[in-house]
Amino acid sequence: MIESQRHSYHLVDPSPWPISGSLGALATTVGGVMYMHSFQGGATLLSLGLIFILYTMFVWWRDVLRESTLEGHHTKVVQLGPRYGSIPFIVSEVMFLFAYFRASSHSSLAPTVEIGGIWPPKGIGVLDPREIPFLNTPILLSSGAAVTWAHHAILAGKEKRAVYALVATVSLALVLTGFQGMEYYQAPFTISDTFFLATGFHGFHVIIGTLLQSMIGQCILSKKKG
Repeated sequence: MIESQRHSYHLVDPSPWPISGSLGALATTVGGVMYMHSFQGGATLLSLGLIFILYTMFVWWRDVLRESTLEGHHTKVVQLGPRYGSIPFIVSEVMFLFAYFRASSHSSLAPTVEIGGIWPPKGIGVLDPREIPFLNTPILLSSGAAVTWAHHAILAGKEKRAVYALVATVSLALVLTGFQGMEYYQAPFTISDTFFLATGFHGFHVIIGTLLQSMIGQCILSKKKG
C-alpha cells in the first residue's frame, strides 16, 4: 500500500472490465433474443457474449485478488463493502422469489376465464413434484450445509477441510444445475411461465454462487502453494 495514503479506503485504478462486461451482457441479451426467435447468427452471438462475460469475470476477479493480497488495498473498512453489499443482494432475491411464488399461487388458486377457469390449463402437463423437484430439495440443503462447513473451516484456519467442503459444495451445485436443466428440457411450458421465471432466477444465482465458491477454493489452494 502507498505509504502517503492517509485513509483506509481503496481508490481503484481505471479498468477496462466494466465496459467489457457491459458489451458481453449486451451481446448475450441480443444473441439470446435472436436465438429464441430463430434468427440466423443468434446462437453464435449468444455464445460469444457468454464467453466474453466469463472472461471478464475471470480477469476482474484476478485483479481484485491481486489488489487484496499482493497490494494490500483491502483494509477492514474496504472489506465492509462486499459484506454490506451482499445484504441487498439476498433481500432482492427473497423479494423476487416471493413475487414469483405469489403470481404462481394466484394463477392456480384463481384461474382466469381465458384458460377455462381450471388449473393447470387444459392440455398442459405438470411436473410430478415427487421426482426431480423433490430430489433437488435435499441436494440444495446439502450444498448449504457444505458451504457452512467451509465457512467454519476457514474461520478455524483449517484450509484443507475448507477445500474439501468447497469441492462438495461445487459438486452438489453442479448436480443441482444439471437436474434443473433436465427439468427445463422436460417441462411442457413456455419461457414466459412463472415456473421458468422463478426457477431460472434461482438457477442463475446457483451458477453465480458456483463460480464464486470455485474462486474461493482456488484462492485457498494458491495461498497454500505460496
